[in-house]
Amino acid sequence: MVVVLATAAAMQLGGERPPTGSTVVIGEPDSESTVTWAPSSPPTGPGTGAPLADVDLVLGGTIATAQGRRVPLVDTGGIERAHRLADDRGWLVIGPPSLAGRFLWAVAPDGTARVLLGGADEIVLDEGGQQVAWKQGTALAAAKVVNKELVATVRAEAPAEAVPLRFVGGAVLVRLAPDRPGHVLWRLQPGPLDPGTDRASNRIFGALPDGRLVAEITEGSPEKSCLTVLNPAGLTPAGRECGPQLSGDGPGSVSPDGRWLLVNGRSGRQEGAVLVDLRRLDPSVDPVPVGLAATGDVVWSRPGTAYYADAAGRLIRMDVDRVTAGRPAEPLVIAGLPDGIRPVVVSGG
Repeated sequence: MVVVLATAAAMQLGGERPPTGSTVVIGEPDSESTVTWAPSSPPTGPGTGAPLADVDLVLGGTIATAQGRRVPLVDTGGIERAHRLADDRGWLVIGPPSLAGRFLWAVAPDGTARVLLGGADEIVLDEGGQQVAWKQGTALAAAKVVNKELVATVRAEAPAEAVPLRFVGGAVLVRLAPDRPGHVLWRLQPGPLDPGTDRASNRIFGALPDGRLVAEITEGSPEKSCLTVLNPAGLTPAGRECGPQLSGDGPGSVSPDGRWLLVNGRSGRQEGAVLVDLRRLDPSVDPVPVGLAATGDVVWSRPGTAYYADAAGRLIRMDVDRVTAGRPAEPLVIAGLPDGIRPVVVSGG
């Protein structure tokens, strides 16, 4: 009740309308392709049209599905991340940070939404949309998502500056502090969070099929950063391979087959999004330039294709064969999309 009242008060002070729904629980291109976007049909039912991509997209107050449907979103605020549930059961969507914290909504196939979680500092979902983890103050928590309800919640105490980043093999990857290296895998055990021994990893981008983690670490004397692979136990280097220096920041994602990493970094003198061959982690092998730097989530629709929004707000489709052949990733110009609306690529599906 304290969290609910505090959330409502913060919204009033910030001039924000509380989301409606159920009870808050807590927390340079050589070509361009043009696709046409149109506003959704009236809220009585989703519209149809040509698909914009082979992933779902959030375009303002509408979800444009990979099947060509236009689903108007009802009773949600702004959306920063979204995940499509299996079997056409709708979506889980996460709002941006605000005075009232972040919100997690469950969105039905017709676009109606209800709040599952509110007032959180950060919220993350697993790859199947079956688990959620969140942080509020010093409370780190996780729960299962069953029939669009949160059940079996487990809680731990964590440093105030720690933040959950993603699920990895049933555990939650937690960055210990935003301004210094170091991560730990929280294996959903109650009690104080064990900070572990890793104080070298700057960024961790995801897991390989065998469970090892792809990470950027800082080590040596003098210190240098490089891309490497970590064992999930203790987050220690899995070998002596130290790949290229990325010299970037922001998001990144490992392909489903574990072959590629799409991440912000540097290739030669070019800065922006780059593609790294994870089978050739060698500092002498430059990453392949892709295009402008990615903002928001990088989402792979299949092992050879990924989508992201670039720094100019365009939707980018990155095809591995195209990029490795020396051609930049393909911007998709969404005709008719209002100014200021940045596409959000939906994971899952």
